[in-house]
Amino acid sequence: MGDNVVGLVAVILLFGGGTLALLSLSPIGKAFAARILGKKGPIADDEETAEEVKELRREVEEMRHLPEQVSELGERVDFLERLVAKQREAERLPPVR
Repeated sequence: MGDNVVGLVAVILLFGGGTLALLSLSPIGKAFAARILGKKGPIADDEETAEEVKELRREVEEMRHLPEQVSELGERVDFLERLVAKQREAERLPPVR
């Protein structure tokens, strides 16, 4: 029985240690380690990326008004279509005597 326990512990350490070693080298492992140490991610350190994020946020804020503007333009097109239709209809009718 003692040999079985030693073999089982050896297998667990071998596979578990190998898995932890591979995980620590992966981006997920590095992010997890940074989180444990309380470090910020690379976004906070990279000024260029931070500027890009600010620019994207400005663009998103501008885009939030697009549905309202498209709706208003649709209403204007409808109005102009009705106006043109009335004008064409008036041209087809005979003059009033």
